[in-house]
Amino acid sequence: MDMSVFDLFKIGIGPSSSHTVGPMVAARRFLIECGSLEDAVGVEAHLYGSLALTGVGHATDKAVILGLMGETPQDVDPDTVEDKLAEAELDGVLNLLGKKPVPFTRATCLVWHKQSTLPEHPNGMRFVLRLADGSVVERVYYSIGGGFITAAGETQAAGPAPVAVPYPFGTMRELLEEGSRHGLSIPAMLRANECARMTNDVLDAGLDRIWEVMRGCIARGLVTEGELPGGLNVKRRAAKLWRQEREARNTANHLPHDAVNQVSLYAMAVNEENAAGGRVVTAPTNGAAGII
Repeated sequence: MDMSVFDLFKIGIGPSSSHTVGPMVAARRFLIECGSLEDAVGVEAHLYGSLALTGVGHATDKAVILGLMGETPQDVDPDTVEDKLAEAELDGVLNLLGKKPVPFTRATCLVWHKQSTLPEHPNGMRFVLRLADGSVVERVYYSIGGGFITAAGETQAAGPAPVAVPYPFGTMRELLEEGSRHGLSIPAMLRANECARMTNDVLDAGLDRIWEVMRGCIARGLVTEGELPGGLNVKRRAAKLWRQEREARNTANHLPHDAVNQVSLYAMAVNEENAAGGRVVTAPTNGAAGII
């Protein structure tokens, strides 16, 4: 199994790895694969199946526009997303990959095919780049879950070439057998496998960054109040319950097992941040982020 810890724990934004993170990655990849954008005069994103049916609630439209701007899930600032989108809509201009302006309106750039599904996966996208000579460049991508995407015809998500690791495994049984054979713990084997892909310092820096984002997500979720987006009038609960839990700690009624409530509130805080489009870490999906 050639999968890094950074494939499972990816920094991104909410609310969905398949409907937000994947489409953003696909939109950016499309323009990069198009090469020169000098002759571009317009762009369209056609969304099919589940992306079309539930895309508005999952901010798929926003994710696609951000991806076309050149934003990435791990680097985009969630606090500036709405301003970036509003500016593009107001100016009527979309700056492709941050360097090529083309005319833009949501109505013409985004096409929702709610009655159609592309053949390879329910989460299909077709991007069209229009050029000055009247020709077009088209490509189809699929968001297959966990923030992974494939282009039409690909059998698996694109990524770096496989690396030979010292302790290969494809199942949990094989991993345990490797540990017994070499007298090593699971963490020791996985660290050795990661160090076949990168230096120890790079690995530690990446893990520290993931932990930093996780902690930041919890901290924001525990103090942010208000209503969650989506039109269902769902109010955040974590901040209020967190205050109540802290107050209860100083009373005679506080019990040791009440610490479980604190863990549950961490999960609720992360889930609410994810629902609000905040920065989260997939584990291995946005939906699982709060649980982990």
